[in-house]
Amino acid sequence: MKFNIRGENLKVTEAIRDYVEKKIGKLDKYFESKPTSDVHVNLSVYNEKQRIEVTIPMTSLLLRAEEEHTDLYAAIDLVVDKLERQIRKYKTKVNRKFRQNGIPKGIEDLQVEGNDFDEADDIEIVRTKRFDLKPMDSEEAVLQMDMLGHAFYVFQNATSGDTNVVYRRKDGRYGLIEPNN
Repeated sequence: MKFNIRGENLKVTEAIRDYVEKKIGKLDKYFESKPTSDVHVNLSVYNEKQRIEVTIPMTSLLLRAEEEHTDLYAAIDLVVDKLERQIRKYKTKVNRKFRQNGIPKGIEDLQVEGNDFDEADDIEIVRTKRFDLKPMDSEEAVLQMDMLGHAFYVFQNATSGDTNVVYRRKDGRYGLIEPNN
C-alpha cells in the first residue's frame, strides 16, 4: 500500500507516520491485489480531539472510516478495527448474496475467511417513502431541510434537472451531493 498522510492542525511526525503505515498496512492481508491508488489518511486535531479519516479506493469499492479520540494512537487503532469490520461484513454479505450469480468485479480482491456475521446483520429496510421532487436551488433545499428538522434533503436541481441531496455535516456546515454525469 502507498500512503498519502496529511495533518491538519497537527505535524505528522515520523513516529506517527510509521504507526499509521504499520497499523493500516495490516489490512493488506485482505487484498489479493493492492488498492488502485494511494491510501488517503487525514489526521486532525480540534477541541482536544484527535481525528483520523482513512479512505482506501478499490476498483469498484471505496472503503472509508473515521474515528475521534483524545489519544491519536487510540484513534488509529479504532479506525483500523472499523475498516477491518467493514471488510469482513461486506465480503460476507457479498458472498452470501452473489453465491449463485458470481462476485462482481473488484469485490473478488477482498480475501476474508469464514462467516463472522450472523443473519441479524442483514440489512433491513423498515420504511419506504415516495415523494415528488421539486425543482429548486441548493440554498432553498437547505432551508427546506432545516424547516423539516432533517439531516438531509433530496431535491431536483432547478438548473441541471438532476437529483441532488443536501445534508448537514458533523461540523454544522452543509454538503451537496450531485451525480457525476
